[in-house]
Amino acid sequence: MSHDGQLIFADHVGRFYARQYGFPPMAGRLLGYLFVCDPPQQTIDELGEALLASRSAITGAVKLLESYRMARRTRGAGERVDRVSLDPVSQQPQNFDSAVHKEHAALFREGLALLADAPPDRRAPLAEMVALADFLSERLPALRDEWHAHRDELQASGKLPR
Repeated sequence: MSHDGQLIFADHVGRFYARQYGFPPMAGRLLGYLFVCDPPQQTIDELGEALLASRSAITGAVKLLESYRMARRTRGAGERVDRVSLDPVSQQPQNFDSAVHKEHAALFREGLALLADAPPDRRAPLAEMVALADFLSERLPALRDEWHAHRDELQASGKLPR
């Protein structure tokens, strides 16, 4: 893949993550670039040069991606610089934690309690959010297990590397 192709891909990922998740564009661009760069571990200076960005912009983006466990820094013995790469944890399902949805449901139930005497149409948005959060907290563990089984099948067939 050409460097221009890598930058275009990084920009597409940056726009997607900014739109969908509220990431700063540089964090999304960095994430996209880490998926396609060669070598897969780069220094802050190399990333800045490749992405035409300042060292401080890259450092801030790395910190954000580290907080989401999407990127990590490593330093080899005797090296004086960190190398940034994708965190292997990032390829694992991240949004299957039912505890988050249970907490969501509890928060919305708290809101419903505040509206105990309100008409049903006023309570409806919170009631639906409780129902959705309960649904997700019940279903996501099974969906995660289903994904793992599907991934194992893909790996066994050679359609997905191990």
